[in-house]
Parts: sequence; structure tokens; C-alpha cells
Amino acid sequence: MILSDRDIRAALEAGRIVIGPLEDIDVQIQPCSVDLRLGNRFVIFRTSLKPYIDPRLDDPTAYTEVVEVPDGEVFMLHPGEFVLATTKERVEVPEDLVARVDGRSSIGRLAVMVHATAGFVDAGFRGTVTLELSNVGKMPVALHPNMRICQISFQWLTSPAARPYGSRPGSKYQDQVGPTPSQIHRDREEGR
Repeated sequence: MILSDRDIRAALEAGRIVIGPLEDIDVQIQPCSVDLRLGNRFVIFRTSLKPYIDPRLDDPTAYTEVVEVPDGEVFMLHPGEFVLATTKERVEVPEDLVARVDGRSSIGRLAVMVHATAGFVDAGFRGTVTLELSNVGKMPVALHPNMRICQISFQWLTSPAARPYGSRPGSKYQDQVGPTPSQIHRDREEGR
């Protein structure tokens, strides 16, 4: 079951779910989700630095750059562009819940997608949420740090996770701060 605004408020007050800093709880808590704000850092891909990305071999620092946008200024997301961004809020999900991050419909109606495929937040996760922003429209869109960009909802698990995220080696994104590029090159795969 998906948590309602009442359940979300109760979980926040009890410290079971942590989302902070919440700028305006009455504005950010929706009927069954919490709006999260856009952070100030973006990871852009420097396509001129590499002819292609090899996910098994390439460290993302070889083809990305971090851009910091001060409050009051904008990040311009151009048509066809893909960047990583981050939420202003840090999130902590308990072992008996899973979370889902989706774009706000008001942002989607501007042709901005908030995640390519990674909207799932595991039980036990702690950190800021990395957003995978794409402009699928025909006009640039100005993104303002601190604007409400996405929403996070929570769902009960049938039982608490036996191995929550961060409890074992390989939890590459636990306690991440800011937009975190893919760490797939650190995966332990068969045949490597």
C-alpha cells in the first residue's frame, strides 16, 4: 500500500522517514507524496571528450563535469540534453518501506523528464536523490535551484528487508551527496 499524507506526516514526526530540509511542509506534502526541490549541482556530459562510454571500464570523471548554479540563477536544459541533478533534500528510507521518485506533472508538461529509468529508491537508502533530467521538447527550459521538481512516494514492504541497501558491499550510492554519476564500472560481474 502507498502511504497517504497522514501516514507520511506520522512517519516524518516519528523519524521513521527522514526528508530534510523541508522548506514548507504544508506545500511539499501532497495527498500521497512529498515534493522534493532541485539542488544547485548538475553533472553535464562532455561528449567531445570521448567517442563512446564503456560502462565496464570508464570512470565517469573522464567524460563528465560538475556545474554549480547559485541560488537565484538558472540552469538551462536544452532540447535533447541529458544531465544529472540532485534533490536539495536528503532522504532516509526505513527497512520496511520502498520509495519511488517521479517527476511532478507540472514539470512533465514542459517536456522535462526527471528520470530515465532509476526512480526506485531501495529500503535502507540514505542520501540525496540523483535525478536524470532530459528535455524531450523543442524549447530550452530554465530550471531554478530550489524549485519543486519531483515527488517521492512510499510503499510498505510485505516484511522488512533482510539486506537493506547499504548493509553489504556494493551499495555504491549510500550516503551520496549531490548528483552522482554511474558507478557501474565498480560492479563485480562474472567473467571480469
